[in-house]
Amino acid sequence: MDERVADVLAEGPPPVNGLLQRVLDFVQALRRAGVGPTQSEAIDAVRTLPHLDLLDRTQLREALAAVTVTSVTHRRAFDDLFALYFPARPAGDGSDRAVEDAGDGDGELDPESYLDELLDRLMEGDEETIRQMARLAVDQFGRVEGRDGGVSYFQYKVFRAVDLQQLLRDMLGRTVDDAEQLTPLQERLHRDEFEARLRAFRQEVEAEIRRRAAADRGLEQVADRMTRPPVEELDFFHLSVEDQAALRAQIRPLARKLASRVSVKRRQGKDGRLDVRRTVRESLSTGGVPFDPHFRPRRPHKPELFVICDVSGSVASFARFTLLLVHALQEQFSKVRSFAFIDTLDEVTRLFERGDPTDAMQRMLAEAELVWLDGHSDYGHSLERFHTRYARDLTPRSTVLILGDARNNYRQANAWVLQDLARRARRVYWLNPEPIQFWDTGDSISSSYARFVEDMVEVRNLKQLATFVERIA
Repeated sequence: MDERVADVLAEGPPPVNGLLQRVLDFVQALRRAGVGPTQSEAIDAVRTLPHLDLLDRTQLREALAAVTVTSVTHRRAFDDLFALYFPARPAGDGSDRAVEDAGDGDGELDPESYLDELLDRLMEGDEETIRQMARLAVDQFGRVEGRDGGVSYFQYKVFRAVDLQQLLRDMLGRTVDDAEQLTPLQERLHRDEFEARLRAFRQEVEAEIRRRAAADRGLEQVADRMTRPPVEELDFFHLSVEDQAALRAQIRPLARKLASRVSVKRRQGKDGRLDVRRTVRESLSTGGVPFDPHFRPRRPHKPELFVICDVSGSVASFARFTLLLVHALQEQFSKVRSFAFIDTLDEVTRLFERGDPTDAMQRMLAEAELVWLDGHSDYGHSLERFHTRYARDLTPRSTVLILGDARNNYRQANAWVLQDLARRARRVYWLNPEPIQFWDTGDSISSSYARFVEDMVEVRNLKQLATFVERIA
């Protein structure tokens, strides 16, 4: 990539000395974080530099984001790494009015005076002053000299001393004192503004701690530890409420992207059978040299999809996102039928035919007949019920997709059902959200089922799920 970048720089005036290498290091950090740009996007990032005011940090950040961030879920990681590689000011530069106002005259910081001063500065809302107060907080409450402790530990030290919730209450209290009466809308607007200022203060504190840690331990080491995986790579088993909301927001855009890929794949797939008559006719004009074979158009078929989901507590998140993605892609299949089970099975296709699929998930748990005995997963009984009621609907065009961890609570497996489904359908796949190393441990009977299906695949996040759905569409 260095030679290509050199060629790009030759096209115009060079950027400030040293900035190019910092941009390249930043790009590599993005790649290690799993959100990195392609080579062409990295070159575009370099191309923007001669056209920017390089002293304007905001302009630089937004220009680099425009050419390197391809998903809204990647923006947080980009911003965190940008703050590390392009700090607003060298770490520890605290020679400002905020230091003088909060100090006691001897260079020592009085915690009570600092908190009073911080409250005043937050009420003013000046970004640079808030940044100075964040550095000052790190100086006093979160020292990072030496190598003991991690970044999270020092953040904990600062925010134990600086109670952000108490600051919010104090800011709201001052607003009420300064105004005779506020409408509910005014109160909400004030709260939103104050929360934004406190959020900016927190981010500046976190960025300052990371910058100082990087000066001590090296940029790469800190950068590699600070970024979370992109939301589409988060394990379904460990999603917070915020993560689940972010994933739901990704379903529709991901479905559109997958639909486009599937359509291209079908158009560009292998040709059909050799068209002997046309091949011979076309070759007569050249005496058979060159011989140019012609093929009949391929008629790609859309498979029928039968989705059987374990929706018990242990794998509910996995089933939820799989069903949402599959039904968002239903136009890529000739038919989609969905079945859910805990210890018995019921068809839930009707719930997804109208309205919001997210609402359908809630209705499924409330309306479908999913519990037969005690509400603990029973794969054997549920598979047998599917075989009795629906196996006759399978055809050589059908693909069966089973979702679950195969933990059967030591009950009868009824693996013969899968053997018969494999005989009736075109393909039977099993998506298992557990890591492979945990298969066949405890009450897991993964291998009992795996020997009768086309493939049992580990699918633990949205990225792996999307790859698999594209494969079978």
